[in-house]
Amino acid sequence: MVRTEYYKDLTKMNTFGMKVKARCFIEYDSVADLVDVEFEELARPVLHIGGGSNLLFTDDFKGTILHSKINFIEVLDECKDTSANETVLVSVGAGVVFDEFCDWAAKEGFWGVENLSYIPGEVGASAVQNIGAYGVEVKDVIRKVYCYDTIDEEFVNFDVEDLEYGYRDSAFKDPEVKGRYIVTHVVFALSREPQPKLDYGHLKEAVETAAAGKDITPGIIRKTIIKIRKEKLPEPSVMGSAGSFFKNPVITAEHFARIEAAAKAEHGADVKVPHYDLPDGTVKVPAAWMIEQCGWKGKRSGGAAVYDKQPLVIVNYTGEAYPEEIIGLERRIIASVKSKFDVVLHPEVDHI
Repeated sequence: MVRTEYYKDLTKMNTFGMKVKARCFIEYDSVADLVDVEFEELARPVLHIGGGSNLLFTDDFKGTILHSKINFIEVLDECKDTSANETVLVSVGAGVVFDEFCDWAAKEGFWGVENLSYIPGEVGASAVQNIGAYGVEVKDVIRKVYCYDTIDEEFVNFDVEDLEYGYRDSAFKDPEVKGRYIVTHVVFALSREPQPKLDYGHLKEAVETAAAGKDITPGIIRKTIIKIRKEKLPEPSVMGSAGSFFKNPVITAEHFARIEAAAKAEHGADVKVPHYDLPDGTVKVPAAWMIEQCGWKGKRSGGAAVYDKQPLVIVNYTGEAYPEEIIGLERRIIASVKSKFDVVLHPEVDHI
C-alpha cells in the first residue's frame, strides 16, 4: 500500500526534533509499491529518508519526502544448512530499524553487526551512509544492495565493491546520482563462527569485564556497546540530536605532529593526543577532542548546545531549537577548531 499525506509534520521523523513540515509525504509498504509511484509527477525536490537520524532540516521541505516500510529479515535458502556454511547471508528490508536487525543477529548468534548496535536509523540509510562505530563499518558486512532506479524505472542491484564505500560515504552520495536509487533491501554477510572485533579504544576491557570469564558472544558485545553509547549519547526521545554531528578529520602525519607539539607545549610533555594511525600514513584525530579543547563541551547557544557528555554531539537542548540556532553553533565550532588546529571540520549530518 502507498499512503500520501500533504503538509506532513516531520517533527517525530527526524531525531533532531526540528519542527518542520513536508509539502508531500509518501510512505510505502513493499517493493512492488514503488512501481506505483509516479516519480516524474512528484513535487520537487524529492528526498528519501530513513529514521531521520542523520538529518538537519533547515526549513519546511517544499517537495516530496519518501519513506520505506519494507520490513523483513530473512536468512537466504543457501545458508539455512548450518552444517555447511560459516557465512550466513541475510536479506533485510530497507525499512527495518537497524538496531532491531542487530538485536536479531545477536539473538541468533550471528557475528558481524554487534559493534554497530544502538546506532539510530534504518537499514536502507545505513547502506547509503556507511554507518560505523567501534572499529566496524557497515560496508564490512554488506554483500549486495538492491535498489529501485527512479530514472530507468527498473530494479537493480550492486555488489559491495561497486559502491565505492569510504568513511561515511558511498557512491549513492555522488552528486550525479544522489536520489536516483532507492534502497529496497540489503544482503548482509554474517558469520556463525566467532569474529569479535574489540581493538577499538577500551572496548576489549569493557567486554571482558561484562563477560566475567564466560565465552564472549555477539550478545555480550552488543549489551556492552549499548551501555557505553547510553552513557555517552543523549536519547533522542529526551533530547533531540543527530548523533555524531561532525566527521573525524583525517590529516597528514606532519600536521598531527604540529598539533601534538602544540598540545604538549600547552598542557605538558605527558599529554596524550588521541589519534588513529591509518594504513596510508595519514592520521585520524577525534573531532570530539578538538571541540573540547576549544572549550565547547556543554556550551549553550539559544536552544542549541554541545552535549556535556560528548562534544561531538550538538543537541536540541530546549526541544524548541530553531534550525538557525543549530547551524549558528555549528559554524562557530568549525571556526574555532580551524583557528586553533588549522583543521576544517565537516558535518556528518546532512543539511536539508
